[in-house]
Amino acid sequence: MGRAFEYRKARMFKRWDHMAKTFTRIGKDITLAVKAGTDDPATNSRLRVLLQNARAANMPKDTIERAIKRATAKDQDDYKEMVYEGYGPHGVAILIESTTDNPTRTVANIRSYFNKLGGSLGTMGMLDFLFDRKCIFKIANKGQDIEELELELIDYGAEEVFLDEEKDQINIYGEFASFGTLQSYLEGKGIEILEADFERIPSDTKSLNEEETAEIEKLIERIEEDDDVQRVYHNMA
Repeated sequence: MGRAFEYRKARMFKRWDHMAKTFTRIGKDITLAVKAGTDDPATNSRLRVLLQNARAANMPKDTIERAIKRATAKDQDDYKEMVYEGYGPHGVAILIESTTDNPTRTVANIRSYFNKLGGSLGTMGMLDFLFDRKCIFKIANKGQDIEELELELIDYGAEEVFLDEEKDQINIYGEFASFGTLQSYLEGKGIEILEADFERIPSDTKSLNEEETAEIEKLIERIEEDDDVQRVYHNMA
């Protein structure tokens, strides 16, 4: 069928794999949110934004419902949120967030990825100085005045507000602890939240050449393939 078909097929499978990983990540986040609160979005603000994230990712309704039911199932193993930190090749810092029902398995797997691909797993908290945890809200661009919106949001914990022209949406970054305050303000004003999440922003980055970058990307890709891994952060420029 030719090289073009094989290329399209490879891209298609990669997209499906990415979608499956995204659904798994959001599903675990939903389960944790329900366990920590209720299964009613009206009274569980974290669940409310996660359901919006799920819809934005085109997550099937039955998959969302299964994630909610898992949180209340008696035979469901408890998920634990674990953070792993280490250095990859060329001194690149890598921080991994996981949600797992078996931390022993997860840490063994992650350690093996580092060892096999030229890195080393460190101790929890060793990279606290390097990554700042932030919350982020993505809202619909309705032609708002960005400067005026930023001035309004500063009082509610926003640190940076800017227009993402490529996606035609407005991104709002704030302190980790300001998530609930910002969410309440945006919802109270009737502003459509497209997506909300947490990110870890490196305070310093390392520049690598093409070959070195490929080594780091190989390690990150291998870590991200693990079913227990939710998010991977690094300080590669």
